[in-house]
Amino acid sequence: MPESKPELRHIAEQLARLIEVSITLNSTLNPAELLQFIIHTAAEILDCEWVAILLYDEKCSRLVFAAATGSDPGQLDDIPVTQGSPAAMVYQTNQPMVLSNLQDDARYYPQVSKRVSFKVNNLLGVPMRVKDKPNGVLEALNKHNGNFDEGDADILSVIASQAAVAIHNASLLQALQDANNELRTVDKLKDNFLALASHELRTPLGVIIGYATMLQEEAQGELSEHAQQVVNAAMQMRSLVDAMTSLNMLRANEMILHPQPFPIQKTLKAAYAEVKPLADAKKQRVALQLPDQPLPVSGDAAKLKAAFVNLLNNAVRFTPEGGSIVLGAKLQADGILVWVEDNGIGIPAAEIKKIFQEFYQVEPHTTRKLGGMGIGLTIARGLIEAHRGRVWAESPGPGKGATFKVSLPLVRVLTGVLSSE
Repeated sequence: MPESKPELRHIAEQLARLIEVSITLNSTLNPAELLQFIIHTAAEILDCEWVAILLYDEKCSRLVFAAATGSDPGQLDDIPVTQGSPAAMVYQTNQPMVLSNLQDDARYYPQVSKRVSFKVNNLLGVPMRVKDKPNGVLEALNKHNGNFDEGDADILSVIASQAAVAIHNASLLQALQDANNELRTVDKLKDNFLALASHELRTPLGVIIGYATMLQEEAQGELSEHAQQVVNAAMQMRSLVDAMTSLNMLRANEMILHPQPFPIQKTLKAAYAEVKPLADAKKQRVALQLPDQPLPVSGDAAKLKAAFVNLLNNAVRFTPEGGSIVLGAKLQADGILVWVEDNGIGIPAAEIKKIFQEFYQVEPHTTRKLGGMGIGLTIARGLIEAHRGRVWAESPGPGKGATFKVSLPLVRVLTGVLSSE
């Protein structure tokens, strides 16, 4: 028998409403708002007294009430969804269920009626699925006019399938946001630790260096040598504290630069002079390949020197005794290229992009032999990028050495006027 015009109009209105529901579900990412929208929309479209969403909790391996119209979900938390209940059967069979005269049905659980404060007459439950796998149940109670039928089950199934995906996506987004918030908290704790540690260590280190230096000057023989060892260890500790301070300032964007034009060769020679004693101690040869023609840059000479000291220290650390290191610079069309080349242990291809990360070590921490905190390259990159430059690493592979290259913008001084390229 053909459907009447009012029935067709009603079906058209429901279809239009379902389209609106789909648009809203796909644009709502707040889990709480999403749950409330689903239950109220389902109750409106089905013209029923009560709608609830039950989601499967992986932790306790059971269905739990997530939201319900006119009810506080907290009041429904302790209602057990028993194995034989309609909701549990819908979830287990992954099929819709329509029940009438529910009070006479053995599967009826009167505890729900007590909590929702009305008599339950009929029920419609449909599974909520993500990729055909159920993750919950959408349940409707007490249709205002008559009992639920297959048409109602079809409509609620459409809502449930869209709602399941929307809830799943919102949960993934919430988990991602929680993870990001946790990472931000960890980063803040790390920044606070770096700032506090570097600040608190400076005073005792200054005292140790002062007294050890005084003892070294006054002592003689073996005692003087011991004092020198204390001074060296304290100076190494202070360099670590300075590195921690620099890293913290870079992370907080508090690094203050005092830019001036100067030839890059002057800074490279200063960095070489600072690192040379360490290289000499390992019987390494450090060669300079610097042109006579000045290569002017604009920047903070002290900060750039610190960047190249870190690059050279890295080369010294990862080059064996008797190895060779080259510090060079040359003019290019797009600026100045500086490189630190060594014939050390090399870098695996998979590690090339990771070595500039904070505290990253190519060596496993349980078997480390070469030391270092893993922040020297991070600091070098931060200081170089602060000068509008970039730094990268190249290596043929393990055991074949590595080259760190730095590109800096060239500055020319013409008749006293500073212009940059």
